[in-house]
Amino acid sequence: MEIKHSGSLKLMLTLASVVIVLAGVKAASAIVVPFLLSIFIAMACHPLISYLGRYRVPRWLAVLMVILLIVVLGIILGALVGQSANEFSNNVPKYRQQLSQHFVWITSELARFNISINREQLLSYLDPGSAMNLATNLLSSLGGVLTNFLLILLTVVFMLFEADSIPRKVHIALDDPGMRLQQIDKFMDSVKNYLAIKTLISLATGVVVGIWLAVLGLDHALLWGVLAFLLNFIPNIGSIIAAVPAVLLALIQLGVTGAGLTAAGYVVTNMVMGNVIEPKYMGRGVGLSTLVVFLSLLFWGWLLGAVGMLLSVPLTMIVKIALESGSDSRWLAVLLSGDEPVVKTDDPQ
Repeated sequence: MEIKHSGSLKLMLTLASVVIVLAGVKAASAIVVPFLLSIFIAMACHPLISYLGRYRVPRWLAVLMVILLIVVLGIILGALVGQSANEFSNNVPKYRQQLSQHFVWITSELARFNISINREQLLSYLDPGSAMNLATNLLSSLGGVLTNFLLILLTVVFMLFEADSIPRKVHIALDDPGMRLQQIDKFMDSVKNYLAIKTLISLATGVVVGIWLAVLGLDHALLWGVLAFLLNFIPNIGSIIAAVPAVLLALIQLGVTGAGLTAAGYVVTNMVMGNVIEPKYMGRGVGLSTLVVFLSLLFWGWLLGAVGMLLSVPLTMIVKIALESGSDSRWLAVLLSGDEPVVKTDDPQ
């Protein structure tokens, strides 16, 4: 009885500690979000710094080159996307009204095949403009975070300068000055490699989508390309969320054929990137189940806002890798895994 009581008390204390930590993170989200964003940007840029270092480029010069590249691209892209986002936001009421008219036309066509749908009730449940508002709200939230762009940039610079010494400091902090704990290095390498590869694949996805939509003549093609880049960090459902507002806008502007071509472009791009290119460079992928990906999207979005949604999978991967490093918490990592665990059994012979 005493052992059971001790185990229950330990579990309750652990859960209480987790709740307190999460409450503190949510209360300090204004500080935590830019800091997390800086960490992930630094991790994504570190392979490029290492690549330049192989050609004997001084570290200070490599960091300066990468930061200048980020600033130039950020300013150009921010100005273009900001203009497109403002125009799109102003046109959302008009788009919503036109979409509702298309929706009414669809229900009328279904009625010809004896499929009766109450238009008013269905429109009250399914507001087609809400999908377009999702894109506007997401970009607006990100814009609010990027108002701290200078702070984030300075943090990234300092992190990149100290990137090589961080693993050593982590080992010393965990009482492992001999660098014998390989799980620590595996943890940091896995996160760094995932972020670098995912960033490049997401960038390629956004470029391909943007070019395809520009060829079709869809308004705000750059905006939809940036949205495809950002939401590609969310596996399985991110590409669907990114495609919905663009397809709905194509239905208004280009008609049914244009909407079909827009949807086909998203499907082909994400199938090639997700099923051919990404597995080739990322191996088995993120190793998270689809349910865990969706729940992590909701959880991190609630905790950290729009940035938490975009970083939900990397953050959950960090938690999973950390849980795998301990024998007492490995069972939780198995629950987060997307693959059926292999149970090792002794050969009876």
